[in-house]
Amino acid sequence: MQILGIIPARYASTRFPAKALVDIGGKSMIQRVYEQSVQASQLAKVIVATDDERILEHVLGFGGEAVMTSTAHQSGTDRCYEALVKTEMSFDYVINIQGDEPFISPEPIDHLAAVLDGATELATLVKVIDSEDILFNVNVPKAILNKRNEVMYFSRQTIPHLRNIDEKEWLKSHTFYKHIGIYAYRVDVLARITELPVSSLEKAEALEQLRWLENGYAIRAVVTSDDSHGVDTPADLDRVTRKFLS
Repeated sequence: MQILGIIPARYASTRFPAKALVDIGGKSMIQRVYEQSVQASQLAKVIVATDDERILEHVLGFGGEAVMTSTAHQSGTDRCYEALVKTEMSFDYVINIQGDEPFISPEPIDHLAAVLDGATELATLVKVIDSEDILFNVNVPKAILNKRNEVMYFSRQTIPHLRNIDEKEWLKSHTFYKHIGIYAYRVDVLARITELPVSSLEKAEALEQLRWLENGYAIRAVVTSDDSHGVDTPADLDRVTRKFLS
C-alpha cells in the first residue's frame, strides 16, 4: 500500500494564532510534527498542507515538503483532499496527522497504517481510558467499538452509560475508549466524504467524523497505548514542553 501522510497546518488558529510556527526548544511546532512523522516507516511520503505562505516557506526552509491549500476549508479532511490532488501522485491511503502534536510518536502512525488493507474505508486510533478526569471530560471525545473493532459512535459524553453502577466504579466495570484524532482514509472514500453535507449528529456533537458514520461509512479503530498531547492553547504548550523537554 502506498500511504501519504498529510499534516494540515492553518495559520489563523482561533485559540492560538500562528501556533504552527511557535518555537519549541529551538524548532517550530510544525517542524517537530514533520520530523516525527517522516520516521513512520509505513508512509511513502509526508507533506504539510497549509493555507499560509509563511508556513509554506518555513517548511520548505527546513527541508520539508509542503503545498498551499485554500483558506476556505472547514476541516483538516477537506484540506487533506486538496493536498492529495495537488501531489499528482498515486496513493492508496492518506493519513491525516494532527499539526499540533509536536511530540507525536511514529509508532502509532505505523500501527494505524498496518490495518490499511484495501478493504478498510476509514480508520482511526483509540486509547483505553484510565482516568476519571478523562472519562467525564466533555472536551475529550469517546468511542464505542463493535466486535469487529469498528466504531459504532463517537460522543463527548461518557458512553456507554452504566446503569445502576456508581460513577466511581465505572472504570472498574467497563472498558472505555478515548478517541485520538489521527485519521486514515482510502483515497476514493476521502474524495466522497469531502462532498457530504454537514450531518445532524455532527452538528449536535461538533464531531466531524459523525458525518461519515451517519452516511454509512465504516471506521476501523486501532487501539494504541500512545496518548495524544495536542497543543490548542499557550497553556497546553507550557504543559507539553515541561513534559518532553524538561
